[in-house]
Amino acid sequence: MHTADPAPHAARPSAPSEQHWAEQPVVARLWRANYIESQHRGAWVLADTSGAVVDGEGDWNQAVFPRSATKSLQALPLLESGAAERFGWSDDELALALASHHAEPMHVQRVLALLERHGLRVDNLQCGSQAPMNSKARRELLLAGERPTAAHNNCSGKHTGFLALARHLGADVERYLDPHSPGQLLVRAAVAQMSGVREHELHLGLDGCSAPTFHLPLVRLATALARVANPEGLEQPRRLACLRLARAVERFPDLIGASTQSLCSDLARVTGGRLFPKLGTEAVYVVGIRGAGLGLAVKIDDGAYRAMNALVIDVLERTGHLSRAESDALGDWRAGPVKNWAGLEVGRLEVVRA
Repeated sequence: MHTADPAPHAARPSAPSEQHWAEQPVVARLWRANYIESQHRGAWVLADTSGAVVDGEGDWNQAVFPRSATKSLQALPLLESGAAERFGWSDDELALALASHHAEPMHVQRVLALLERHGLRVDNLQCGSQAPMNSKARRELLLAGERPTAAHNNCSGKHTGFLALARHLGADVERYLDPHSPGQLLVRAAVAQMSGVREHELHLGLDGCSAPTFHLPLVRLATALARVANPEGLEQPRRLACLRLARAVERFPDLIGASTQSLCSDLARVTGGRLFPKLGTEAVYVVGIRGAGLGLAVKIDDGAYRAMNALVIDVLERTGHLSRAESDALGDWRAGPVKNWAGLEVGRLEVVRA
């Protein structure tokens, strides 16, 4: 089947090469009838704002593609450059810039309003069309005889932020994803500075939404989120930018994910914004822990979300960053019994602790 060549400005992946992938420990198992049916390997790390490791398991120096887990870092130039202030971005709109949203009306309508305010159209979004992740929104779109657009893409808020940054910098909006464009150069610098990885060591890949994505060690990702959530040691305007992003997540948790079935939204909502969470595709997850000076980063080798969800909750519980009441409120995301469609308990998912 013929496929079109990527756009000339796209971050083309490098040629396949031999890469050492650590033999990570088993972190979760699925049991059925007292036998192991499946198991998942991975790593997690809790780091502070200096980059020091506080706790963890597995090889946290293994480099990963965080994908959407870096959205808070990618949003920093939107605020630091003055673009958000110039174009009047409110806290709810900033939450969208951090979101992997499910394309409910509250998400899509805000994206469309932002585009109109910036003199842009849905066609300017280069993230691609995607059916809503929310089943109700998907059904309503189908019943209305409408097709999904790029505004329904779960990354449309981030891309709208990129477009606003390009507009503010006077850059070509048609090339807003070019890794060498003014906006993306600012994004790359922010990721490097917050993670502590040198810019020339930040190798690029192409994300599912066509934006550049960065390859960096899991521990550096945890460090970056620790700094976003605890920016007291950062200089202005970065400190103010981080505080504004944290406020957006605290005030509008549903906008960073969904009204239902979103671990990110549930974590932020249940903890009143004390936890600053973000999902990345292929089972990467990060949590900035406000007031504790810490960041958590998780990666499940096989990309299994069920293992990722359970491990995130388990680590936050065992390290004392989720109270019993909060953990109980997040029960659907925890390890535990597995039931079939008839409601019968057929097995259990467990987190394996070292």
